[in-house]
Amino acid sequence: MPKPRKRLGRAAGPDNKGPAGKRTKTKNPAGALAAKGNSSPEKASASKNCGKNLSSYWLMKSEPESRLEKGVDVKARNFLRAMKLEQEAFFYHSNCKEPGIAGLVKIVKEAYPDHTQFEKNSPYYDPSSKEDNPKWSMVDVQFVRMMKRYITLAELKTHYRAHKTTGGPLKDMALFTRQRLSVQPLTPEEFYFILSLEEKEPS
Repeated sequence: MPKPRKRLGRAAGPDNKGPAGKRTKTKNPAGALAAKGNSSPEKASASKNCGKNLSSYWLMKSEPESRLEKGVDVKARNFLRAMKLEQEAFFYHSNCKEPGIAGLVKIVKEAYPDHTQFEKNSPYYDPSSKEDNPKWSMVDVQFVRMMKRYITLAELKTHYRAHKTTGGPLKDMALFTRQRLSVQPLTPEEFYFILSLEEKEPS
């Protein structure tokens, strides 16, 4: 049985550090982070459908503290395949003492086969995946910048609750309505509202 994919990707660069300076193993060049997801043909049509009406903005979760989970959310994998070049994403730390948004990244390579699924010494090895029909794919994202301040989940939740009443930008944010997704689409309104928070004191 292949091991579950417990993390979203691997940070890269000369010092192997990602947006929040967390050290992780990598084989990727030029400051890219490879985000992993399932790319089996039976999921392709679903991924195209889920990407038709999406914005150019995303939230991608990392896990600075390791966690094993059974299975991977199919919708998140489809969203991964829907990502396009130059789209932007918030880099979000989950499963840690204080979850929140740490930085900004952009998509620099669209979905392609994840080589680690074929490497027997890799924790992501999947014997059921074939080179002529790979089950797993990844996209490359590049670090853009750190947020001017760390925007915590607690702060976002405060705005979400208020916006549910007032009809504000975060009223339907997937971070709260579809919490288990490790890759989430953002509307332009959600993206720019969150971006504006870094210029303000925490509420």
